Formats: sequence, C-alpha cells, structure tokens
Amino acid sequence: MRSGLVKEVGQVLVASPDVGFAAALARHLVTAQDQPEVCHDSKGVLRIVGRRAFDVVVLDLELGEDAGVDLVSFIRRRTPKARIILLFDVAKLERALEGIRQGAYFYLPKTCLPSDVAMVAHKALKSISHETAAHTYQQALFEEMVGTSPAMKRVIDVISKVAPTDSTVLLLGESGTGKELLANTIHRLSPRRDMPFIAINCAALPDQLLESEMFGHVKGAFTGAEADKRGLFEESDGGTIFLDEIGDMALVTQAKLLRVLQNGEIRAVGSARSRRVDVRVIAATNRDLEKAVANFSFREDLYFRLNVIQVRIPPLRERLEALPQLLAHFINRANSQFGKGITRLDDRAQALLRNYGFPGNVRELESIVAHAVIMAEGDTIRAEDLPDQVRLGIQPRLALPNYAAESIPSITEMEAQLIRTALDRLSGNQTEAAKRLGVSRSTLWRKMKEYGIPAN
Repeated sequence: MRSGLVKEVGQVLVASPDVGFAAALARHLVTAQDQPEVCHDSKGVLRIVGRRAFDVVVLDLELGEDAGVDLVSFIRRRTPKARIILLFDVAKLERALEGIRQGAYFYLPKTCLPSDVAMVAHKALKSISHETAAHTYQQALFEEMVGTSPAMKRVIDVISKVAPTDSTVLLLGESGTGKELLANTIHRLSPRRDMPFIAINCAALPDQLLESEMFGHVKGAFTGAEADKRGLFEESDGGTIFLDEIGDMALVTQAKLLRVLQNGEIRAVGSARSRRVDVRVIAATNRDLEKAVANFSFREDLYFRLNVIQVRIPPLRERLEALPQLLAHFINRANSQFGKGITRLDDRAQALLRNYGFPGNVRELESIVAHAVIMAEGDTIRAEDLPDQVRLGIQPRLALPNYAAESIPSITEMEAQLIRTALDRLSGNQTEAAKRLGVSRSTLWRKMKEYGIPAN
C-alpha cells in the first residue's frame, strides 16, 4: 500500500541504481497529480529529462560518475525550475557540495531512509506551491487595485523585490489607496506567509490603550487591567505587523516601538522584563512624516528606521487609465455579492466616472460600484444608478474664511474655525469631518477637546 507522504501537485523523477531503494522511495512520493517516474541509469535520466520537465528530481550522484556525465548541469539546463535532491556517498561529500554550487536544492547521504528523502522532496514541492500561490496572489493584486497603470506597476515591482526580505517598509498615500492591501501582499509574498499578519490602526485608540494593544500589559498595570494580556507584537511573533496611521502615534509609544526595531525586544505595560520577538514591521501614513519630524511630533530616529524602503501609492485620480479594469473587477465582485448580472456601463455613466475626482480613492470606487450594481435594472449601469456625488459632481472643498488684512487670525484660530466649519457642514459627523480634513478620528477628537468644540 502506498504511503503517499507527498500530496502536493508535482512531477517527480527518482534516478538511482539501487532498484529496491528507488521503488521504496517511489511509494512514498506518490503526488496528488501523478506517480513518480523511475530510472536506474544515466541514459534513462538523459532520455526522460530530455522529453519532459520535472518539479523535483531525486538524483543519485553515482549515475553521473559512472557515465562521465554531469547530470546536475544537464537537468538544470533542460528543466531549470526543478528542485534537485542529491544522494551521495559519504566519502564523496565534495561532489555533493559542487552539485549545490551548480544549483541543486538539497543533498543527503545514501544511508538515509526512503522516508527521510521523501520528507525533503515534500518540502521542495511545498516551496513550489508557495511560489505558485505567491504569483497568483500578485496577479490578483493587479486585478484588484492596479489595472494597467505604469505608476502602480512600479509599486508592485518594488514590493515584489522587498517582500522576500525582512526590511521594514513605509507605505505613503492618501486614505483609500490600498495601503493595507499592499502590506498584506508583502506579507503573502514573503517567507513569513504562513505566520500571522496583524494590522492595527494607531489613530483609532487612545495612547495608553494603543501601547497596551501593541506590547501587552500585566495585571494591575493600570485601572481595569485585571489580568495579564499578550500584545499584538507577541501575537504576531514570526510574522508581520502592519501599523497603519503611524504618524498619529504618541512620542512615548514611538520610543517603545523604536526599541523593537533596534533590539527586537518588547516590554509589557507595567512589567520590568523584556521579551524578544521576531516581527517584520510595515508602517503606513497619509501624513508628511518629514514635516512631523521637523516640528518634533515624530522621532527622527524612528523615521529613519521605518523608511528603509518607501513606497508612495498614487491616488486614483493620478492613474485613471486603471479605471476600466478596476470597474470590471468591482462589478464582478458586486454581481457575486448581490446576485446581479451587470455586464456594462452606459456612455453617460462612464463619462461621469472619468470626470470624478475620487477623493476616497479605490475604496470609494468600490462603494460607488456596489451602490450602482444594487440600483441598476437589467444588465447595464446607467448614470441614474450612480450615487449623487458622482452624478452631480459634488466633491466638497471646505473654504477658508475671508479675513480682512488687519485682522489676520492665528493658525490656531484658523484651525479651530476650520474644524467648526467642517462639523457644521457635515451635521456633526466627526468621522466624515476627520476624513475631509485629512486627519485621524482621534486627532480630530483631541483638537475638539483642546479648542472647546462641543461634540454635537
């Protein structure tokens, strides 16, 4: 009975002069797609590899030595993506090392059990599956937010190169451009893909609570801390943590984050002990961090630690060539979600969307499409099915008061007046006001408290 240890899809070749060993190994290497090919001499390797490609080749180096043929180089030329696992005589270790230098995947002494060799082949096939999945995920990302935009293809090129590393990444861009999606993509394309990916919005929590969420706390550390709590850095050990809106993080919390980046150590609130963690940090903000550094609201040393690789995500209005593909993608998604069968937009609807500025970027476009698909009758989205702000071209811009030259207000007075104006025009909706003013919800709340602006 076949043990079938390896279940991934893949084509496997076992080449060994030991007929019994090869047969036993083959029984362990039945894949989800096919049974392994088996041969026992160098001519068989040349013939079989010459006519088909393999994902994994288990090669006994004795075959090449007997025939005077460099089978590793031959396999590499004919099927360059194959993972080659070498079996060698312990007295000829140097030959195995030379095979590794030529591009072989792994080497094992011939004294290993067939099941041991099968486990290495299993890992090789699994690594191929991960690469295929990563490529598929990258293609899906293009469909979801990129389209044919050269600017976004440049973004994807950068993150594809940085993803396999452990480098910190700083994502810059307006709200709704897809920063969390890109952070998740970097994680999915990295060796950490099987470990946790945890996202936290630094602007959504008060300072003390944010510190506790990130690093944990011990019982009694503060009022309400009734038990020890693990922080998100500990929860994401081995994986990736995404710190969104990092520009709103308090200075005291920035100092603790800097310690993590420098030493890989966290300390729970109220604890005197540090703990090491292995976490990749990806940060994002819609603020100008260089200005924040200049006005001492953001630590310069933390900025340089985060800004190893900087990726600016352009707003949708700067890459409208992506609009047709994005529309098709979101229409298909909305069709599935709402049980509709929309296949096209009429000319007026297309013209309105091309002329709209999308202040909410890709996130807003997705909401607009969902609205239109729900409202549409038949298989076509008409202009009448679009939300009011698109149909009427409403893209509010809050005007500054027209002060006389002799009574120019201070920046503080202008800021307070701007907040009051935004809240008044938006019927007290603080979330929407924060979005229009380009600040976080927690920053708006602090400013309202500072200027004595009532919440309703």
